[in-house]
Amino acid sequence: MGKGASGRRCAGGRPPSPFQAGELAFPRVSAKGARMDTDRDLLPEGLEDRLPASAAAAGRVTRAILDVMDSHGYDRVQPPSIEFEKSLASRMAGVSSRRMFRFVDPASLRMMALRSDMTVQVGRIAATSLAAAPRPLRLCGSGQVLTIKGDGLDPARERLQLGAELIGADSVEAAGEIVALAIEALAAAGATGVSVDFTLPDLVDTLAAGPLPLDGATREAVRRELDAKDAGALVAAGGEAYLPLLAAIGPFDSAIARLAEFDSSGALAGRIAGLKAIARRVGASARITLDPSERHGFEYQSWFGFTLYAEGQRGSLGRGGTYAILSGEHGSEPATGFSLYPDPLIDALAAGGGRATPCSSRSATIRRWR
Repeated sequence: MGKGASGRRCAGGRPPSPFQAGELAFPRVSAKGARMDTDRDLLPEGLEDRLPASAAAAGRVTRAILDVMDSHGYDRVQPPSIEFEKSLASRMAGVSSRRMFRFVDPASLRMMALRSDMTVQVGRIAATSLAAAPRPLRLCGSGQVLTIKGDGLDPARERLQLGAELIGADSVEAAGEIVALAIEALAAAGATGVSVDFTLPDLVDTLAAGPLPLDGATREAVRRELDAKDAGALVAAGGEAYLPLLAAIGPFDSAIARLAEFDSSGALAGRIAGLKAIARRVGASARITLDPSERHGFEYQSWFGFTLYAEGQRGSLGRGGTYAILSGEHGSEPATGFSLYPDPLIDALAAGGGRATPCSSRSATIRRWR
């Protein structure tokens, strides 16, 4: 939360640093000799206020997105912002508590954490309070999430997250429903020119366990260099056979054809067919691209992942895919979902005085299935 109406800065910018304009980092003294607090009104790095225009835009965007989810039968849940660290860090594979703000609960003396991702919490609700509910289970929610440090070039440590989870299925049909829902939600919120980039998070593992064997250390290095799109480093890491994957990137039709040509063994045939089916479901509602080896941001996704972009917005507005919820000591439940982070869209709408497009009471874009 807390983005100003222009970009990611409040109106008027941040308060000046006490080191600017030759000032020293000591309390100033007024003409009457009273000490003046120079940092009383400063906010920590990565945290900002929402001013009226931005707060109003945030409300409109949130309502528009949640209305779309509600119109397709996704029931809203509201998990708490603070939980025990163990619950947040152990419910799904690939989730780490290193990015979370942590502290000791004075009441229980157990370690607690501020949530950095609501998906884990929705998974906990599905595995506990709603364990007996019929599947597939459709849930959605919204709230602020916090991390210790920003992501890449974005210094924000607090973001608005809105998401939907289809629990009990990670089929092609479920993935198609989720992608179509995410695109419709962004369009209803005011985004234009939406595009979606497909990926296969377990691609290297699938190939390394079959037609293109790799040992553990080499597999990790190959995965890293494919993610970095560094052909030279990929060869040096022992992944020369994986080089054609760097060419299977771009507009969906041409990229999927190159991926199919690369898959001479047929190890990826099922995944390729699944991607084509999901693309048909999206149709003309968004531009589709493919980057099959992309791993950044897909810490817990399994066979399918996607990233969402919009015209005029820097960076992504969300991502999603298939994953598993740990429901017991050894059991798990499949799920498919997405998370939207619309702060850049909110800032743009606030700066331009735009309003989110209202959604219809029941859209025909997404056909629900059971």
